[in-house]
Amino acid sequence: MNDVSYYVPAMAMAVPLVLKGRSTASWRDPLLRSVCALLLLTALAFAFAAPPSIAAVNRLTGVPNASAPLVYALLTAVCAASLVLIVSWRGGPPGTTRRLTVRCTTGFGAVIVVMCALFALGDAPVERLRDFDTYYATTPYLREMVLLYLLSLFASGVAMNVLCLRWLGRVGGRPLRTSLLLIALGFGFCALYAVAKLVAVGARWAGGDLDELSTSVAPTLAAVGGVLSAAGFSLPLLWSVPARLLGDAWSAWRSYRALAPLWRALRPVSAAGDEGRAAVRVGWWSPPSLRAVQRQAEIHDALLVLCPHFDPSVRERALAAAVAAGAATERAYAQADAVMVVEAVRAHGRAADAAADDAVAGPPAEGPEDLVRLSRALRAMRG
Repeated sequence: MNDVSYYVPAMAMAVPLVLKGRSTASWRDPLLRSVCALLLLTALAFAFAAPPSIAAVNRLTGVPNASAPLVYALLTAVCAASLVLIVSWRGGPPGTTRRLTVRCTTGFGAVIVVMCALFALGDAPVERLRDFDTYYATTPYLREMVLLYLLSLFASGVAMNVLCLRWLGRVGGRPLRTSLLLIALGFGFCALYAVAKLVAVGARWAGGDLDELSTSVAPTLAAVGGVLSAAGFSLPLLWSVPARLLGDAWSAWRSYRALAPLWRALRPVSAAGDEGRAAVRVGWWSPPSLRAVQRQAEIHDALLVLCPHFDPSVRERALAAAVAAGAATERAYAQADAVMVVEAVRAHGRAADAAADDAVAGPPAEGPEDLVRLSRALRAMRG
């Protein structure tokens, strides 16, 4: 990875963080606060691990390699926050959840304290922007610090995979299962990151040189793993709004399509009513909800125009015929209304300006559901 590549995953974490964190109401949700905190920690870890950031921290503190314990502490905190979040997310007895949370927080907190103490005891006079792990792999105290942080990362990666895969076998729902798979895969990459670093450090202990694993392969694995795991944690929270919008759009589109037979049957009436006034047109790019509302309005207008031509006797005869044919009650009424509408359209065409008949019925449909029912009956009649 080059210097700029470290900031790419950091920015990837910032996108869902900004989208969900800008809502004040969202911060009332403790789970959302935990996810945002994890995204923030992960973004900071990648941002401070970039060589330009490492050099800036070292320069500001005046301590060569002061950024090393900072980056190690951030990575360890990300592991702790991930374990705590997955334990809280999974739920269970409050006592068990609280106990596991305390253990994770205490254990990884102790690791961070010990790493800082080891760095203070060690001697790292030469600034290393990319290969601190391997350059000081044989230096007393610093050797133990590097080993401690890599083992903690590997242990957290294995633990997260165990927790996610166990939970995966007991849950349903595509968003949650996808999230768990992404988290498990992401922490699998993080475990491989630790393994690559450990192999490079072990090679230094043996007198060899596999620094390429530490400086090139491991950061790439960490970047992929960080993005995947952050996406897994964010997916359930970011999925809710798009899923609801897609569901509403699909429902509106189904209603729009279901009304097509009735709308087409009433087009002669609507076209006559449009003469002399500008009709509102909705383009194909308009949202399904707007198109469905417009179609409902056009159908209602046409039915109002047909009111003088609705003949109750036609409806009664059609209802009796449908019942005699064995149709269910609701279907029989829909078929009778459809027959009455078809006859009214014909009557309107024959005598658009004629006086209304003495016997007049009201519109056969009022709400959107009635319109859909009537439209389906018309489609069945013509199918």
